[in-house]
Amino acid sequence: MDLLSTVKAPQTGLSLASAGRLESCTVDDGGRLTLTLTVPREQASALSALCDDAAKKLQTLPNVTSATIILTAHRPAGVPDPQPGGHAGSLPPSAAPARPAAGAGHRPLGGAAPAPGTPVLPGVKTIIAVASGKGGVGKSTTAVNLAVGLGMEGLKTGLLDADIHGPSLHRMLGTTGKPDVVEGRLQPVQAWGIRAVSLGMLVDEKAAMIWRGPMVMGAINQLLTEVDWGDLDVMVVDLPPGTGDAHLSLTQKVPLSGAVIVSTPQDIALIDARRGVTMFEKVKVPVLGLVENMSYFCCPNCGHNTELFGHGGARREAEAMGVPFLGEVPLLADIRSSGDSGVPLVIGAPNSEGGKAWRAIAHTVAAAIRVLPH
Repeated sequence: MDLLSTVKAPQTGLSLASAGRLESCTVDDGGRLTLTLTVPREQASALSALCDDAAKKLQTLPNVTSATIILTAHRPAGVPDPQPGGHAGSLPPSAAPARPAAGAGHRPLGGAAPAPGTPVLPGVKTIIAVASGKGGVGKSTTAVNLAVGLGMEGLKTGLLDADIHGPSLHRMLGTTGKPDVVEGRLQPVQAWGIRAVSLGMLVDEKAAMIWRGPMVMGAINQLLTEVDWGDLDVMVVDLPPGTGDAHLSLTQKVPLSGAVIVSTPQDIALIDARRGVTMFEKVKVPVLGLVENMSYFCCPNCGHNTELFGHGGARREAEAMGVPFLGEVPLLADIRSSGDSGVPLVIGAPNSEGGKAWRAIAHTVAAAIRVLPH
């Protein structure tokens, strides 16, 4: 906190130490320091501009290899946002709370806000989401193998982990360390022929992301607008399970070209997959198709297939809803171990049953992407 007090805003003299309240401070075994501060909402924009310089100061502490400062700013309970233009019954200007500066809003990852009107993902031709109505169906595994598979199809591909509360793609890609920052913009990590960013690359794996909806939406907005994604043919976005804030934030912020829905074969998972299809239809995002994951278990000893969760349910659901069926992926120990080892199955075992299934799905999606309007 003494170091933070030395970095001050030139106009106001405010520092992170004087204006902020310490919420958490963690240092992992690699010396990566993560500091979370609560700051007044009206001062969040000015204070976020101090984070980069303050982080450099923190890196001078003994045994600290890198530092990240996360700011949280909450609206006081019971105080609504002012309505633009005003209307009958609205607060008068003198009583209305001050509106944050343009581009400020919730900025949980810190840093300076981009200038108003800055284009979002200007070099990205196509954006597709990978979603599921229910957790535990292999959505993130699908996102990783699909993205790497699209790269193997010759497409310049990016992968964004928008699962803020459960980021895992950094582990599945085998990346270590934090992304570089160049001229205030985060640089995606290069892994297996694609570019990727996950909140898991920025925070301690043991840290719990106890964030409400506005903070989640703010983090997704920052990962979209403040990462130097460059020119991409396609960006794959791994969404959290369900149909909540992250999904709405993404569909409102960027023009999604399509969505891939992941489900297991049993009816209880298909109920939620159906909700996912319906949600994307309501926001006018075409569903590129359904993937049936854990379609069957292939015994490594005798080669016999056992349908642990049933079989063919996603295919029947796709036919009933009039959306494409992209393929089925077996339940294999190799798929689990590939996620833990950080080597996607399409790279580590491309000729295995799972590897061939992912490659076929990526080939189908690549063909669909090439005919989509950009």
